Amino acid sequence: MREATIVFDLDGTLVDTAPDLIHATNHTMRLCGLPPVAAAELRPWIGFGARRMIVEALRYSGHERTDDEIDDLLAEFLTHYSANIAAASQPFDGARDVLKRLRSAGARLAVCTNKREALSRQLLTELDLLDLFDALAGRDTFPVCKPDPEHLFGSIRLANGHPARAIMVGDSPTDIATARAAGIRVVAVSFGYTDVPAEHLGADVLIDHYTQLEQALSDLLACA
Repeated sequence: MREATIVFDLDGTLVDTAPDLIHATNHTMRLCGLPPVAAAELRPWIGFGARRMIVEALRYSGHERTDDEIDDLLAEFLTHYSANIAAASQPFDGARDVLKRLRSAGARLAVCTNKREALSRQLLTELDLLDLFDALAGRDTFPVCKPDPEHLFGSIRLANGHPARAIMVGDSPTDIATARAAGIRVVAVSFGYTDVPAEHLGADVLIDHYTQLEQALSDLLACA
């Protein structure tokens, strides 16, 4: 792992943020006088961002709003979410221990997420994970974000790593597309938030639990 840079997506890859994101979405539904939307209906949209979750929740409820109204709902969402960002969110089972072992083995660790940087830092701080990472790049850190490969390249640079010794870990088509566009190998997790079956994402390796990640990374790095 020495000199390797392992870049992680955040929501659905490192942290199970679905409970708090769904709660914030349903908070906006209550503001609209609408009933809450079931978690199973909202979970596939988490990777598309808060605005998309609101739009899909409205659509599921048989309603639409103007762009300005959705902007207002998004502002309410973000206020509510920031105040409750780690109420129920937790690292996926085994993630914390693997991150510690990777650091001890000499790997550089980075987060590349389409979540806003400030919210990402807040979440990782509240979960006592931020200090395990050498770099964090959110959707607003650079002029571009995933699936633009420059978001991934920028994350690697912030970690003082090199693309030739980098691997992406993610859960969505966006993560896989970003890694492919950058020419970087990618591991997919099967437990994340995706509207495409994990086995169809086209990753180099698919894992079902963090106990499988270190071997997957070792195998990919051996082929570098």
